[in-house]
Formats: sequence, structure tokens, C-alpha cells
Amino acid sequence: MLMSPFLLSQELGVIEHLKAFLTNKCQTAWEQINRLKEVQFSLQLDISNKKAAVAIDKENFEMTEDCSGTSYKPDPLRIPKNSIAHEAWLEHSQYKKLKADNELAASGRLREAMYWSREKAHNDLQAQHDATDYGLRRCIYETQRQKNELQWQRQKMMNEMEKMSKEIADLEHALMDKTNSAKLAETRLENRLYRPGAELVQDEAHFGLRDEVLQLRQTQQDLRKKIDDGKATYNDLEEHLIRLDQDIANKQHTLMTDLRCMDMRDVLKKGDLAPPATQTQRNIQLTQIEEELPKF
Repeated sequence: MLMSPFLLSQELGVIEHLKAFLTNKCQTAWEQINRLKEVQFSLQLDISNKKAAVAIDKENFEMTEDCSGTSYKPDPLRIPKNSIAHEAWLEHSQYKKLKADNELAASGRLREAMYWSREKAHNDLQAQHDATDYGLRRCIYETQRQKNELQWQRQKMMNEMEKMSKEIADLEHALMDKTNSAKLAETRLENRLYRPGAELVQDEAHFGLRDEVLQLRQTQQDLRKKIDDGKATYNDLEEHLIRLDQDIANKQHTLMTDLRCMDMRDVLKKGDLAPPATQTQRNIQLTQIEEELPKF
């Protein structure tokens, strides 16, 4: 049947679409991870610098006039080239924090989107699996039904051929009987042609034998026509039987292919897509009474 390849092709299309969809989400996640790593590196560097600055300020705070490290410096009033104003430093710190907060918020939204995408992909795949399984089961049912119908027709045709063969045999037997009768009538008529002299008269017996021969010849002709028609019908039935056998073989091949496909799908199913292990579990799943059963 054409339905099975169509269903499997449709399922393959859904799987390919979901693969592309999830791949895109994974790519987005990797890009977000890279941005988080960049922010993390920037924060770690900034924290390290701040720790160093705190250490310097703490050391200065604890320093006194009696410390050994105190001395005149060449130009302590100079301003380094990379020095920035306090407002710029404060703005820089706030920017770092804001950027980290934004990336964390974006990561949270992305995780929610990934969860939604994963659930959507799972539901879509489950729905397509169920639709494909239902379609395959329906194909199997329809193929089996058509196969049974063809087998019934074949049996009916075999019975008809048997009857036709018997009728042909009866007609041939009747033709043989008429042939013998025709030979007898023609022989009688031929023998009467040798009557001597005035006895060679076309009397009532002559006309009776003549009519009998003509009638037997017509009957033989009719029987031969019926036999030929019967044989032609038998040959047509035989040709149709060959086509039926081929159709039955094709249905059987299709049926076995779909059954193997179902078995392969059951073997490959894992997790939530796996079929029930027992008939009881299958009945529970079909009736959807899991929540009503007691938990042990």
C-alpha cells in the first residue's frame, strides 16, 4: 500500500525538522555559554584587580610613620596615563554588574525556551510516532482484510473452475454419445442407399434417418460450441486465478513488510516511546487510569 511509505516519509520529515530545530537551539545555547564565559572571565579579572586594589589600600591603611617602607618618592603626584575618574570607575563597575545580570537573565530565558523546545519536540515526536503507528496498524488491518477477501475470491473461483471443468467433461461425454449416435444414423442411411432397383425409394424411413442425421449434426455443433465457450471461460478463470495469486502474494509481502516495520519500531523505541512490557500495562495505558491505581 502507498500509505506506509507516506507515513514513514512524513515521520522522517518531522524528525528532520525537529533535529534542525533542536540543533538551532543547541547552537544558541553554546553561543550563550560562550557569552557567559566571557562575562565570567571579565568579572574574574575585575574581581582580581579589585582584590589587588583592596590589598594596596589595606596596606596603606595599616602603614604608619615608623614603617620601614616609608620614603620620599620621585613624583608621587603624577597621574598614570590609564588612570580614570571615580565616576568612570563606578560606571564601569555598574556596567560589569549590569552586563552579568543581563546575561544571567538571558540564560534563564534561554533555559526556559530550551525546556519548552524540548517538551515541544518530545510532544511532536510522540504525536507523530502515534500517528505513524496508528497508520501502520490500519495499513496492516486493511491489507489483511483485502488479502482475506482475495483468498475468499480465489476459493470461490476454484469452486467455479471445478464446476466448469465438470460441465466441460459432461459436455464432452455427451458429444461422444452424440458422435456414436450420428455414426449409427449415417451408417443406416448409407446402407439404405444400396437397396436394389425400385426399392431405392425415399420413403418415410429415409426422411426420418435424414432428419436424425441433420439433427445430430446440429446437436454436435451446438455441443462443440458450448465446449469451446466453456473452455474459453475456464481459461479466463485460470488467468484471473493467476492474477489473484499474484495479488495475494503482493498483499502477503506488503503485510510482512509492515509487520517487520512495526517490530523494528517497537525494538527501537526507548523511554516514553517504548511499548508496554505486558498486556496489563498496555490496557492501563490505553484506558489512562494510571492516576487511579494505588501506589506501592
